[in-house]
Amino acid sequence: MPPPMASQLLEFTATLGFITFSFLSIAFAAIILYVVASIISFSIFYIKESIQKADRPPIAGTVFHQLIYFNTLFDFQTNIARRHQTCRLIGPSHSEIFTADPANIEHILKSNFSKYSKGQDNYLIMKDLFGDGIFVVDGKKWRHQRKVASYEFSTKVIRDFSSVVFQQNAAKLVRKISDAVNTATMIDMQDLLMRLTLDSIFKVGFGVELDTLSGSNEFGVRFSKAFDDSNSIVFRRYADIFWEIKRLLNIGLEAQLKRNLKVIDDFVYQLIYHKREQLQSGREAKSKEDILSRFILASEKDPENMTDRYLRDIILNFLIAGKDTSANTLSWFFFMLCKHPLVQEKIAIEIREVTKFEGGRTDIMEFSACLSEEVIDRMHYLHAALTETLRLYPAVPVDVKIADEDDVLPDGFKIKKGDAVNYLTYAMGRMTYLWGEDAEEFRPERWLENGVFRPESPFKFIAFNGGPRICLGKQFAYRQMKILAAALLHFFKFKLDDESKTAAYRTMFTLHMDKGLPLLAYHRLY
Repeated sequence: MPPPMASQLLEFTATLGFITFSFLSIAFAAIILYVVASIISFSIFYIKESIQKADRPPIAGTVFHQLIYFNTLFDFQTNIARRHQTCRLIGPSHSEIFTADPANIEHILKSNFSKYSKGQDNYLIMKDLFGDGIFVVDGKKWRHQRKVASYEFSTKVIRDFSSVVFQQNAAKLVRKISDAVNTATMIDMQDLLMRLTLDSIFKVGFGVELDTLSGSNEFGVRFSKAFDDSNSIVFRRYADIFWEIKRLLNIGLEAQLKRNLKVIDDFVYQLIYHKREQLQSGREAKSKEDILSRFILASEKDPENMTDRYLRDIILNFLIAGKDTSANTLSWFFFMLCKHPLVQEKIAIEIREVTKFEGGRTDIMEFSACLSEEVIDRMHYLHAALTETLRLYPAVPVDVKIADEDDVLPDGFKIKKGDAVNYLTYAMGRMTYLWGEDAEEFRPERWLENGVFRPESPFKFIAFNGGPRICLGKQFAYRQMKILAAALLHFFKFKLDDESKTAAYRTMFTLHMDKGLPLLAYHRLY
């Protein structure tokens, strides 16, 4: 007979094994039940919706097509938009409406703004990363954040300060690329731009000198990678109806997201802590004109609602707006200039003619300092080339609103309460019925009339959103992009490291170039 202690241990092990097996069996049965229920629910809803009504958008597939084509999702949406200007995909509980019709988009974003919101489904998908930030919430929280941010972007102080920061950072990037030219080293332009715009938004928006461009801030680099990867993982939830189960079980990409969020939160909470400490100790004036300081000062008056978690959400939302949009657009811009060298030379000539700068290749700070708002405003061809890039490669390739009540679109199609209405920014730039037969060609001249930039309707060119939620940082973004582009193209000409490279994106909230942008830079000879 085994000793009493050994017998008890065996009995405990057997009991523990039985409990574990029982728990796993119940969990597995629950998952199977959930999957079966989802399939049945989807089948019933699909049959019901398939009984086509003339006043509903035509059915172009199911939401499962988005998962099948996830890696080329925006091209999948483009192919659909070529066949139907407005259509729908059937999901388990609602329809996903797709539209590339400017009249419909103006109706949703402006004329009937009150009937459409970000919605609870969007909030549930995005809240782990973006929380209660401006791009996720509606109502009081949205109005509060927009009011504070609107004040920031409208002040002369922030415009002047941001211009100086952009000029200084442009000079840093020119020096870094100059070192690469002198050693005949390939550069990853997208990586450099991502780091630089991260540094800029931290300095202008949060009053912090991050300096990830130098590569010395390892914590900042880890944060940036975790944020970009989380962006992609959270966006994938829109195509994966089982993401909640994966999050519950902490498996696959959801487990990776959880690890990334730990890195992100540690970084951001440390930022908030140090900023509070600086403000309270008087090392920074109470009137500090950066966005984070203004929100922290506001939180002192309403600590119950404006918690550190709320501040964290605000920071991450402004970060994706200030970093990703400019860096991604500039990456596609330089890619297109390498594919169209004549356009690259036209911009370089315009920069030289407008600035009338006569210094040499070592006068980097002097050239950057001359890129005032007045000077860059005269660079119409550069502005047109950046806008043409945004037409074909918008920073946010698709956006969505939820119908809060039944509605009828201008094209006559009925929208049901609960429908998700997606406006296809990426696809719209490629539609011949909007831009003519040369819609897919990169041609900055389409934006010029007698050499002067001529804007289009914000609901046809929807890269900066429209209506009450139009992008507050539009001019901020253009100013940063034009200063960086002017500085780089004055000193260098660029070629693709691999001339056969084709455009490929990483499917996420923002149009991130896949596998970076390896370029070769050469000093310009004047």
